[in-house]
Amino acid sequence: MSHTEERFDEAAQAADCLHEEERGDVPGWVMITLMSAVLVAGLLAIAQPALQGLFNDAISQVSR
Repeated sequence: MSHTEERFDEAAQAADCLHEEERGDVPGWVMITLMSAVLVAGLLAIAQPALQGLFNDAISQVSR
């Protein structure tokens, strides 16, 4: 086996190892996404009256 073929085999083995190690945790990412969505919805529910007031004030100032 030539030096180039040996290097190619080593690179292929290294790529296989990286691929196996980086599988990821799908349920964990789903949980993080859902928790973020719930947090945003909760903050929006609390802040919605204040945001609507700010928006209405801004629109009324522009339309004068």
